[in-house]
Amino acid sequence: MNGKFMEMLENFLLPIADKLNNNRYLSALRDGFMVALPLIIFGSIFVVIANFPFLDSMISEEAYKAYQNALGPASAATLSIMGLFVIVGIGYKLTEYYEGEAIYGGVVALAAFLILTPQVLEGVSGVIPTASLGAQGMFLGIFTAFISAELYRFFVQKDWTIKMPAGVPGAVSKSFSALIPITLTLSIFLIVRILFSYTNFETVQNFIYTIIQQPLTELGSGLPATIVAVLLIQVFWFFGLHGQIIVNSVFDPIWYALNDQNLSAFQAGTELPNIVTKQFVDSFLVGMGGSGMTLAVIILIFLIGRSRQLKELGKLGAPAGVFNVNEPIIFGLPIIMNPLIIIPWLVAPVVVTIITYFAMSTGLVPPPAGVIVPWTTPVILNGFLATGNAWQGGVLQAVNLVIVIAIWWPFLKIMDKSYYEKETKVKKS
Repeated sequence: MNGKFMEMLENFLLPIADKLNNNRYLSALRDGFMVALPLIIFGSIFVVIANFPFLDSMISEEAYKAYQNALGPASAATLSIMGLFVIVGIGYKLTEYYEGEAIYGGVVALAAFLILTPQVLEGVSGVIPTASLGAQGMFLGIFTAFISAELYRFFVQKDWTIKMPAGVPGAVSKSFSALIPITLTLSIFLIVRILFSYTNFETVQNFIYTIIQQPLTELGSGLPATIVAVLLIQVFWFFGLHGQIIVNSVFDPIWYALNDQNLSAFQAGTELPNIVTKQFVDSFLVGMGGSGMTLAVIILIFLIGRSRQLKELGKLGAPAGVFNVNEPIIFGLPIIMNPLIIIPWLVAPVVVTIITYFAMSTGLVPPPAGVIVPWTTPVILNGFLATGNAWQGGVLQAVNLVIVIAIWWPFLKIMDKSYYEKETKVKKS
């Protein structure tokens, strides 16, 4: 039965995962977010510092406001406009995939996005709203980066370029070579902007946000879609594929948009609108020892392990597991293609997702505040920081850890017993 089930999953999922992994657009999207990640984390760190617990009651109101205003530019110049960095990253990586001049792919994507972005704020023209450069403009930025990079590549491959004579410095030659492709690409986006100004949507950004981003964001913020995403991560990992990378390529634009909405509300001191965000997944699932929350497995090995194989694996995996690196457990237990652990591997993350969601929806634990916590941050501290320095976030992670240990207990006990019996037989022989 196990063999047939695994064969069915393998035949169905592996081709899908392979196509997703090798898709140039999803790869560029994933890498674009990776380009922006250091800047996002920098901004998040200063959001945490600016909102230390109890600080507002320790100093005067005037001093507290001055303190927050002094640190505010760190997040305003990174988190609030994260869409810009992602767009440049996508354009750069997609053009690099085509072996073109990647830097021009990045800047043409940025310029195309700004052409399509509304440039009126409270009746004043020539001013771009910050919200348009963050969550609200994320989907427009992604589509723009893909299309602009493709158009730029098309015009370059058509050889519609200016050729400079020999002896001209390389930087000058490349700049003039990119002039016509960039001009044609940006002209197309300008025409699109003009055409949309005659519609009810007025701007492309309003169109994308209303027709695509808003419905997808509402869908992605729900519990059912999150459970599906978590299950897919686990299934892909079971077959040796990096489930986090594959699934994040699809869900990251939605989760980051939700994250940004929470950050804006957190900084404004208003109610946080979303439970499921990027940090919901990263802190309360991945941030507990890596995908599958395998820190619980390491703890359980130390609690019940008798076999030498598991004990040595626990010692090897513990230092990395504390910082959410779980490859030693993934490949050493092993988890990949191991029918003994498929049930806890799939069930535990889903149970934790449901518990975490309802703990936050009922108000027992604050939702993620929108700050991006570095993924290597150890458990407990991770939950504390992710919820805007709320102690309940750390407690919830501790409770979830106990739950995962309980789910894994009988299955790891069986595995340990099997390994121990084999080791005993080897010693006797």
